Amino acid sequence: MSTSLPKIKDYFDLSGKSALVTGATGALGSVAAKALAGAGASVTLAGAKKEQLDEQVKAINSAGGKAYGVNLRPNTEENVAAMIQAVQKNQGGLDILVVASGFNKPGNSQEATPADFDLVMDANVRQTFLICRAAGKLMMEQGRGGKIVITSSVRGQVATNNGIAYCTSKAATDMLTKCFSAEFAPKGITVNALAPTVFRSNLTSWLFEDTGRGPEARKGVVQRIPIGRLGEPADFVGSVIYLSSPASDFMTGHIMYVDGGFVTV
Repeated sequence: MSTSLPKIKDYFDLSGKSALVTGATGALGSVAAKALAGAGASVTLAGAKKEQLDEQVKAINSAGGKAYGVNLRPNTEENVAAMIQAVQKNQGGLDILVVASGFNKPGNSQEATPADFDLVMDANVRQTFLICRAAGKLMMEQGRGGKIVITSSVRGQVATNNGIAYCTSKAATDMLTKCFSAEFAPKGITVNALAPTVFRSNLTSWLFEDTGRGPEARKGVVQRIPIGRLGEPADFVGSVIYLSSPASDFMTGHIMYVDGGFVTV
C-alpha cells in the first residue's frame, strides 16, 4: 500500500489569490506585501506616501510579482470604499486583507493630550474597524471565504509608562480581532492578529545602531526578549503567510505574538 505525503507547499501557496495591504509603505506593511506577492498572490498596496508606494509597486512587478498601488489610507469610509473598488477593478475580488496601517505618539497620561489620544485611537482602532468591516462585507458577498490579518502589538497586553494611547489602542485592536472573528467565521473568513515586539524600521533604526543611545536602549529592550535580539523584517514573513494561507484555515480569533518570547516573561 502506497502512502502519499502531504504537499506542504500547497498549504502556503497563494497563487490566484487577491490581497490588499494597508500601511504598505511602513516597515511591516512593505514586508507583508512582498511576502504575499512572493507566495503567488496579486497585491494592492495602499499607503499615504505616493513616491515610496510607487517604488514598492514597481519593485514587486519587476521581480515577477503582480502589484498595484492606491495612494490612500483607511481614514474615511470614502477612502476605504475606493480601496475596495480598486481591488475589485484590478484583481477581480478580495481574498486576503493585511492591516498594517497605524500610528503611535508616545506619552503618559499627563503628557498626552485628548487630541493625541484620539489621533492614536483613530489610526489604530477606528481605521482598522473601517477597512475590516468593508473587506468582510465584500468577502461575504463573494461567498468564497477569506483571510484578514490585523497588525497588533505586544503592547496590547504589556503596558508601558509612556504608552497610554498606544497600549490602549492595541488592546482594543485585539478585541476587534476577536469580535470580527466571531462574526465572520460562519462565512469561512478567518480573522487573526500578529503582535510584534520592536522590529527594525525607520523609526527604530537608532536602536540597532552601535552609537548614541542605541546600545544602552537596545540592551534594556533585549533583556525582556528570551531569544536575545530585536526583530528583523524577515521574522514577520512566515507569520503573515501562515495566517493568509490555507495552513491556518482552522485558526481564527487569535493574537499571534511575533516577539521572541517577550510576552512570556
